[in-house]
Amino acid sequence: MRIPSEVKTVLDALKNENFEAFIVGGCVRDILLDREPKDWDITTNAKPEQISKIFPNSFCENKFGTVTVQTGSKKPNLAEIEITPYRIEGRYSDKRHPDEIKFAETLEEDLKRRDFTINAMAMSFGSKADGKQRIINSRSSVIDLFSGQEDIKNNLIRAVGEPAERFNEDALRMMRAVRIATELKFQIEAETLNAIKKSSDLINYIAEERIREEFLRIVRCVNAYDGIILLKETGLLEKILPELVEGIGITQNKHHIYTVFEHNVLSLKWGAEHNYPLRVRLAALFHDIGKVRTKRGEGSDATFYGHEIVGAKIVSKILTRLKFTVELEHTISMLVKYHMFYYNVGEVTERSVRRLIAKVGAENIDDLVKVRICDRMGSGVPKAEPYKQRHFQYMVEKVQRDPTSPKMLKINGNDIMELLGIEPGPKIGQILLILLDDVLDEPKLNTKKYLTNRTKELGSLKESELKELSGKAKDKNAMFDKAVDEKIKGKYWV
Repeated sequence: MRIPSEVKTVLDALKNENFEAFIVGGCVRDILLDREPKDWDITTNAKPEQISKIFPNSFCENKFGTVTVQTGSKKPNLAEIEITPYRIEGRYSDKRHPDEIKFAETLEEDLKRRDFTINAMAMSFGSKADGKQRIINSRSSVIDLFSGQEDIKNNLIRAVGEPAERFNEDALRMMRAVRIATELKFQIEAETLNAIKKSSDLINYIAEERIREEFLRIVRCVNAYDGIILLKETGLLEKILPELVEGIGITQNKHHIYTVFEHNVLSLKWGAEHNYPLRVRLAALFHDIGKVRTKRGEGSDATFYGHEIVGAKIVSKILTRLKFTVELEHTISMLVKYHMFYYNVGEVTERSVRRLIAKVGAENIDDLVKVRICDRMGSGVPKAEPYKQRHFQYMVEKVQRDPTSPKMLKINGNDIMELLGIEPGPKIGQILLILLDDVLDEPKLNTKKYLTNRTKELGSLKESELKELSGKAKDKNAMFDKAVDEKIKGKYWV
């Protein structure tokens, strides 16, 4: 494997000043697995101030002594290369950060502090012998004090030293073990796995943001299903997502052969294996999370009325707790809320589709269809109803040019104020609501002329009359939702 010139330049610069220099950690593991490293990390016996002197175009912004060298490379993973001095770490009283950092004298001391054997290897390169920037005699160039190469050969994740001590130092290492096992399709070695199970409570010490990032890396894997199951087996899932665990053992009705938990995770499996976007995978994983709290009855006729509404609220709380962005929280919650949208060829009108688009947003319709596919395929149903899916997408595209929100009307609030000579107030919103209702029923009415005349007509009404009309427009949406809900219940036994 070729070593990037940026990495070799940094290594050579350290060696030319008579310092030791090795690539270390995950990049060594990736090289041995014949994978291109995402990041290149270097360790050395030089101290931060010595490193900074060698590399003027660098900065050091953390207490660990890591110096980041800016290489000027156009490749994102090579634009900055981190160099960390050999170090040893003190107690981890908060289970997250070492109380103190001390610089070490030897590479062996540094490797001992690392998490897993496959991440505790270093690799050296002769600056003269490999002038073509190739690894030569990689077996002899690997410094492997904890049998990391053997564990790679056996597809194992094993803690360095005593597993319980490693997890007591940094509890996030438990999540990391699951994530790496998922990414590499490895197994967690028995003693290490047992230590995670016994130490799983320690994850409560970890900041939600750090948990979220490891969790998302698991969900992004093609075999995300295996990662979620492994989180369950280790006891970590019930600590970070207790709402999802509630579905374990909860049976469904005649349209499902799996429990609620199995169905949710298998829905994610389909989305991950078909490379669906992250938001769709998360919505698939959580889409039926509200069923546990809405289940009524047992056996084939059990019902889950309103589970999508309850589920959306649960998902919103989960994503807020894990510090997701407001935008992603809103999108995923919305996909969960509307994943039960009713669609049957010949029954659903263009008006129904327009109103659905108005609720979820045109930009989210494709994702909503994907969540529905995940739902069906995670139920054990042999096919994803491709004809209905294609017909629905045809209907969406057909009405896509039609207005589905006040923003798409050929008139806005400022126009209404100017036409009627009024100040900002509730009257403007009431008129917009009535105009939108008109256009949802008949898209061709969305013209400046019609809306202007209709606005003048509405502006002449008494306050009570306008309020009544806008109330009726709002009620139409409510009646539509109720009618669709009844059809959903009858069709899907939920």
